[in-house]
Amino acid sequence: ASMENLKYSPELLPMQGNSYERLKEPRVVTLPSNAAVVTIGPPAKPPRDHIIWSLFSTIYMNYCCLGFAALCYSIKARDRKALGDLEGARGYASTARCFNLTTLILFLITVLVLIILISVGVVYPMEL
Repeated sequence: ASMENLKYSPELLPMQGNSYERLKEPRVVTLPSNAAVVTIGPPAKPPRDHIIWSLFSTIYMNYCCLGFAALCYSIKARDRKALGDLEGARGYASTARCFNLTTLILFLITVLVLIILISVGVVYPMEL
């Protein structure tokens, strides 16, 4: 048989790229020996600690020290994540996110009020 006449079936060809597929939904596997049920699902994603956002809030928008509080909770979330306590890390990360959002909203309101006051003529910007 010549090389030109060989035909490859798709089952025999190696897959391109990653041969593993992510599980889209949990699968139930029944073992025949004891009829045990094992649920296999995708692994839980580790929580985000929002440390960069907290640093930015602390340095640029530290409104009533809320940015610093967010930074503290972000560091606590990172420590909990390093220890493997994902639920504790989620709680601290959620608190840090709330502080960051509050700081951002208060900062944007302050800037908006300042722009309105300057445009109306109540406040005059400093001249150089």
